[in-house]
Amino acid sequence: MKHRRMFKVELYGRVRRAVLVEGRSQRAVAREFGIARKTIQKMLRYSVPPGYQRQQAVKRPKLGPWLGVIDAILEEDKTRPAKQRHTATRIFERLKAEHGFSGGYTIVKDYIHAAELRSREMFVPLTHTPGEAQADFGEALVVVDGVERKAHFLAMDLPHSDDGFVVAFPAETTEAFLEGHVRAFAYFDGVPTRILYDNTKIAVAKILGGEERQKTRAFSELQSHYLFADKFGRPAKGNDKGKVEGLVGYARRNFMVPIPRVSSWDELNAYLEAQCRQRRERRLRGHTETIGERFERDRAAFLPLPVSPYEACEKVATRVSSLALVRYRTNDYSVPTCYGHREVLVKGYVHEVVIACGSEVVARHPRSYEHEAVIFDPLHYLALLEQKTRALDQAAPLAGWQLPECFATLRRLLEARLRKHGSREYVQVLRLMETFSIAEVTRAIEDALRLGTLSFDAVKHLLLCRIEQRPPRLDMENYPYLPSAQVRMTQASDYMTLLVEVTA
Repeated sequence: MKHRRMFKVELYGRVRRAVLVEGRSQRAVAREFGIARKTIQKMLRYSVPPGYQRQQAVKRPKLGPWLGVIDAILEEDKTRPAKQRHTATRIFERLKAEHGFSGGYTIVKDYIHAAELRSREMFVPLTHTPGEAQADFGEALVVVDGVERKAHFLAMDLPHSDDGFVVAFPAETTEAFLEGHVRAFAYFDGVPTRILYDNTKIAVAKILGGEERQKTRAFSELQSHYLFADKFGRPAKGNDKGKVEGLVGYARRNFMVPIPRVSSWDELNAYLEAQCRQRRERRLRGHTETIGERFERDRAAFLPLPVSPYEACEKVATRVSSLALVRYRTNDYSVPTCYGHREVLVKGYVHEVVIACGSEVVARHPRSYEHEAVIFDPLHYLALLEQKTRALDQAAPLAGWQLPECFATLRRLLEARLRKHGSREYVQVLRLMETFSIAEVTRAIEDALRLGTLSFDAVKHLLLCRIEQRPPRLDMENYPYLPSAQVRMTQASDYMTLLVEVTA
């Protein structure tokens, strides 16, 4: 192949000026610059170097017989993990070792590079109808209440206006997916007409082929409530929803850098919503309107919000164990012991677990994201402990229960004076917290200790008197252990003693 020299634009200009402006001969200029006369003639035809243009396809006589082998390796690599695919070096080594290839590495590398370029997907520019949305989850590190955690945030993007909403959760769960939609619709003040998703297991129970999907019960309920249409992307094709993918990256780079430090998830989500509202003021490249101005066309196309609110939770039917525990997502939550062995419905919200038996809510707990944790409410076990007082000191639900010091003092005095019955009366005092606040019960115990009236009845009486704002009237016959005062009736002769003492 004939070698062709490439010349800089500066040299082009000097040669062209010497001939066309200064009037010097091509022969003299060629001799001065050391360039062939044919090259001088070409420079006069072009104002800038035209660049080398290949007239025929590259011929690879040494590589030609092995192109089929290389293509087969590259095709097979498409089914392999990205980190276990062939590099150009590895293919070159295999050609030499397995096929006796005698050519150089460069022609192998150049062919593989060109093949990769040919295989890259191309895209058609799209327009987006107002009122449609795309949704997806992303991840980012945050610090909540001093603890570094991974936040899973749902992003919902409106491709027509580029408006978007982001809300973060402790985990990517069904209830987070549902609540994220509820919050997004409230933020947009309407429901998108159609939402594009990937094939998340939260929404898709089974891919039936083509665009057909068997949807999960939770997603079907959400869709039935808000009435939006759905569309699902091709499996393993994230570019089907490129707009929301872009919002996920934008939120991570701009809203999560530096890493947010907040006291609660509510504070984090208030911050993210404020950032989304502020973003509406931006005017993106290629647009004359701000995001907020273009959003008005989305809003006009939205479906209206339903009148009734949507309950964003996962519902699971289960049975209470003999330990008065209900299992939800690997963790156990307590219920009152009277509901042992009964069927209950667990409602898992993002930050709360609610347990109902029939139409009655029997327990509420903060949601735990630990693994195999047990979450007790000590009050749930007091009715049983009243009957089994010997288990009082070993009861796991009461371990670590932080009570004011006056509770321990009351128990010590009750057990010292009433022995076994004192433990039962102490549990009865604890059961007052099933109805009254710990602060109200604490003040009643302090009053009882000050008056020396140590019993469940006295504490309850003093508690009710405080609430009703009336003075207490304690019946001392209820406290036989207190020393009684013996007062005899006064006789007339007793007054004579006083007269004698005055005379003396």
